[in-house]
Amino acid sequence: MKTIFTLLFITISIQLLNAQTPVEKKLGAWYTVDGTHTLSDKISLTTGVQLRDYEVFDDINLIFFYAGINYKLTPKTTLSAGYYYIDVDKTFVIHNTPHLYENTIFEQIAYNHNLGKLPVYHKLRLENRFFSYLSKTFTEHRFRYCLGSKIKINDLLFINANNEFFANLQGDVFDENRLYGALGFNLSKSNNIQFGYMNQKIKGLNLHRLQIMLLIKTDLRKKQKTI
Repeated sequence: MKTIFTLLFITISIQLLNAQTPVEKKLGAWYTVDGTHTLSDKISLTTGVQLRDYEVFDDINLIFFYAGINYKLTPKTTLSAGYYYIDVDKTFVIHNTPHLYENTIFEQIAYNHNLGKLPVYHKLRLENRFFSYLSKTFTEHRFRYCLGSKIKINDLLFINANNEFFANLQGDVFDENRLYGALGFNLSKSNNIQFGYMNQKIKGLNLHRLQIMLLIKTDLRKKQKTI
């Protein structure tokens, strides 16, 4: 485990030294609380909130709320639809400037399978994005595709790694990619916490972000009464 953290530290340090802009030179962070709430064998709800900082524990960049509904089509395939509300501070260091607000409706299909002994997950999402900025409104649409794997180390630890790219349906087609790796700790059978690093390439910027994510699962199905 020490080797993993050492390599992660060296990688981040090298990337930061090669950065070109003030934003790229800062190590930011994303903090997420994500909940999945099972209503039946096929239907569940997703809720969550995320805070993004330009620097670790400093200079808020973005506040993100989301909710969705999921339908398990097959044991390996899940369909989802949902909504985001995002408040974005587009400036770095400078404050009291207009924020950008985003309301987004999304549709997603997720598929899980094994490649040999390796568990693999795919997520394909369509986002319909509605923006408000400086008294103007505009609309954008994009696809997101995520390919990843969650690998069990033991009953306590696991590794989660994925890559997600974004394809716009207008303007520059490919302007964002996220490469992510995390070490996860199972707090219980239903809940876990992940500590990771993400390299985000977006609109010509090469950003480095620590990730702390708490995932909570609840089971709201009615328990059958026993006689």
